[in-house]
Amino acid sequence: MHKSDPADLAAALRTGPFHLALRTAISARGLALHRIRRHLALRGVTVGLTSLSYWQQGRRRPERTESLRAVAALEEVLDLPEHSLTRLLGPRRAAGPAPAGPPVRPYRDLISPAVAVDDLLATLAGPRDTGLHTITHIERIRVGPDRQLARRDSQHALRAHRDGIDRYLALYQGDPGSDITRVGVRAEENCRPGRIRRDQAHHLLAAELLLDRRLRAGDTHLLGYGFDDAPSPDPSCEYVRGFNSGAGQYVLQVTFHPAALPVRCHRFALHSPGAAPYETEELTLDGHHCVHLVATAVRPCLLGIRWDWE
Repeated sequence: MHKSDPADLAAALRTGPFHLALRTAISARGLALHRIRRHLALRGVTVGLTSLSYWQQGRRRPERTESLRAVAALEEVLDLPEHSLTRLLGPRRAAGPAPAGPPVRPYRDLISPAVAVDDLLATLAGPRDTGLHTITHIERIRVGPDRQLARRDSQHALRAHRDGIDRYLALYQGDPGSDITRVGVRAEENCRPGRIRRDQAHHLLAAELLLDRRLRAGDTHLLGYGFDDAPSPDPSCEYVRGFNSGAGQYVLQVTFHPAALPVRCHRFALHSPGAAPYETEELTLDGHHCVHLVATAVRPCLLGIRWDWE
């Protein structure tokens, strides 16, 4: 049996979903399912080979009390940290089919106005769960000498939690008064542009980025893409990134032109647009006129950086 790389196991345990973490842990340990079943039996836990197989494939999800006890025992058998698998299951749910991926909030919870987001996404008919979740997202924002957002660049490592994924949906919201028809979409690494939809009234854009291969559950993919901003009537004063299904790690850097440096910057986190921040921290410009934030084990929320010009 081919053994998984320790880094792959650490990433799967950090970001999930459960079935991928379990499958990677079994591979890393190098145990066949019948041997795992025997180890569980020695601990007084009975579980069928079919159940173990279905759990690691994402076809079934441990829900019953005895199944959850088996998952806790699996952590011991597979030499995993306590609760590393059980936490990926989240709270117990009512009967019904279990989603293979992590919990997903609708985009309308993260972008205002919600109705405009719904209407825009309806033109790109697709499932609420895109089948992808973020392992690492590194985003770089540039602010020009006119104090306007000028450019957004992303390096985005993603993992599929179901088979057949061939595209990523990127959402953009411009500053009030900006001309969304002038916003440029750049598909630069391992993707190409698909359908693009714009809402001028609410400064929204949705862009499909078509992958260069069809992903299976557990596959990873690295995207490089970005947006060229259109100017707005007033100076920009913040950048916000919404997470509808969380992320393993997010890094945001804002670089200011030497002729347009803010007097104060701070990072913040919100549960929803317009809500009071539940987390803030002041940031200091470095010698390259940059500030940044690093967030790990990100839950669904909005993260961003704000700055004052005077």
